[in-house]
Amino acid sequence: MEQFVRDADLDFVQIGYSIRNRAAEDRLLPLAADRGTAVLVNMPLEKARLHDLVRDRPLPSFAADFGARTWAQFFLKYVLAHPAVTCALPATTNPDHVDDNLQAMVGALPDQRTRQRMVRHMESIPGFADVLGKPWYPGKKFDGIVTLP
Repeated sequence: MEQFVRDADLDFVQIGYSIRNRAAEDRLLPLAADRGTAVLVNMPLEKARLHDLVRDRPLPSFAADFGARTWAQFFLKYVLAHPAVTCALPATTNPDHVDDNLQAMVGALPDQRTRQRMVRHMESIPGFADVLGKPWYPGKKFDGIVTLP
């Protein structure tokens, strides 16, 4: 992906990026910003795997500092606060989740120091390191793949 962003005149790229999947932060996101390439973020909620991890946990108190009232808003604000990110594509089939996701755009976004604090908080939760290895949509029959007859 980096080579395409570096060598081609792209309008946008779509990448996986989340508070858990931060691989793009070191090189790809800065490169896209330097090249003027818009970044659409896929899987900012990691196909419900992040929610499964924090299901019975309260939000950290510092989430109120940047207006996050739910875990979805916490995770989305982390992604949206990166200066190279143009938009996040959380995807849902639930209208209530759409409304909650949109609320991530209300109020402040966390600054870099707060984003680092968000990562440290998540890293303190047992199982966070293993999130990406978990099945998509934990506890649901929907596997995230739509097939046509």
